[in-house]
Amino acid sequence: MKKVFKVFGILSGILAGLFAVYYFNLDMKLMRSVVLPFLDRHHDSVRREHLI
Repeated sequence: MKKVFKVFGILSGILAGLFAVYYFNLDMKLMRSVVLPFLDRHHDSVRREHLI
């Protein structure tokens, strides 16, 4: 019975963590602060073949 409560507690903690990520929009905040600057630097350094 202790194992059932332990598994239930772990799953509840995971669910609470996922809800916090969804509620506070943490995934998009991470994208905006970490991933987009990296992609902007990459795309700015790429040589253009066709200038508009």
